[in-house]
Amino acid sequence: MAIIRTTRFTADPAQAEEIIARRAELISAIRAGFAGLTETRLTRVGDDTWVDMWRWDCAASMQAALAGGPTLPEAAAAFSLTRDVSAENAELIDER
Repeated sequence: MAIIRTTRFTADPAQAEEIIARRAELISAIRAGFAGLTETRLTRVGDDTWVDMWRWDCAASMQAALAGGPTLPEAAAAFSLTRDVSAENAELIDER
């Protein structure tokens, strides 16, 4: 079953372009190193709050990436721009 990982964070609005660029590098590195990432969506709520949703083909794929991903230099670079990070995982039950 597909899993959606939703990460909410705050960041300086002046760094928006850099956030997007570093996120793209992180996504590329995750896809090169781990199977199962099928879709990502980044949204912004207000000036400094962002919500990033990553869809995984299954929980096992997501867990493998969560275990190994933090060792990637791209992860450190991307998260160095963020504050107040929280995340939750949810099973995708229905989509139309």
